[in-house]
Amino acid sequence: MNIIIPMAGMGKRLRPHTLTVPKPLIPIAGKPIVQRLVEDIAAVCGEPIDEIAFVVGAFGGEIEQRLLTIAASVGARGHICYQHEALGTAHAVLCAADTLQGNVVVAYADTLFRADFRLATEQEAIVWVQQVAEPSAFGVVKLDGANEITGFVEKPKEFISNLAIIGIYYFRDGAYLKQELQFLIDNDIQVKGEYQLTDALENMRRKGTKFVPGQVQEWLDCGNKEATVQTNQRYLEFIRETDLVAATAVLINSVVVPPVFIGENVCIENTVLGPHVSVGNGTRISGSVVRNCIVQENSVIENVNLADSMLGSFARIEGRPLDLSVGDYNVVRV
Repeated sequence: MNIIIPMAGMGKRLRPHTLTVPKPLIPIAGKPIVQRLVEDIAAVCGEPIDEIAFVVGAFGGEIEQRLLTIAASVGARGHICYQHEALGTAHAVLCAADTLQGNVVVAYADTLFRADFRLATEQEAIVWVQQVAEPSAFGVVKLDGANEITGFVEKPKEFISNLAIIGIYYFRDGAYLKQELQFLIDNDIQVKGEYQLTDALENMRRKGTKFVPGQVQEWLDCGNKEATVQTNQRYLEFIRETDLVAATAVLINSVVVPPVFIGENVCIENTVLGPHVSVGNGTRISGSVVRNCIVQENSVIENVNLADSMLGSFARIEGRPLDLSVGDYNVVRV
């Protein structure tokens, strides 16, 4: 099994956090989004993962090495592939052309999920979907009475289906997918200046490929600050039975309300922490009440009642109750 993870986007909806860290490296319950995604896919595959291709922009050597380490953590060989221009989803997947062989999973790095199934590798192709209230904001699928996909529609203006494509796909024949992606490029088949993966899927379907929908228990978005904080909350609930407090963390005259994640060398003093808080390595919190937040590494929080917020690394917050989205190296005094 091979996995391709397109992740070259700029993450504009999650700024200021993505000005210094690519969105897939934002932590969820103590691990980067992309690591959570890789582990979740590995859990449902039911077979060894051979290669993981990360399709990135200009992320730099340190981040690329982190991605290779994530691949190695599930026993796979990691590859770094580059998408230098934002030319669409089909183009992004084709940037990992060497990995498009055999069984392939394509998964976008801002999509997390919870599921209790095993991947049905005997199927020709699977598109994972979830019911949504506003399908006009998503790509959707149409189904027939046999539960087979009969069409793919990007952001329909009129109601066609409420089954949104969540951004995870399985293909039994990666080489065939590569052929269809290359066809779009060679024939310059674009929508609004981009090559769309759904166009390749529709061509495959018309030629006889059987697509079936896959259903997840829960689809977790990391598109913006509010969604990412909510996803952190849900993950802490999922893994609350595991030990999420580092042995080197120091708690002084404080109350911890689980579930929380507390990283290495964190100091919590005179504070009520939790529920649903993730605190990165080296952060100090004192005299505060903090709930439902993501706090990254080496930050300082003093005398604050903080909820529903994201703080980057090396941030400093001093003052009174706030609802914040604070990037790396910022200082807030109120």
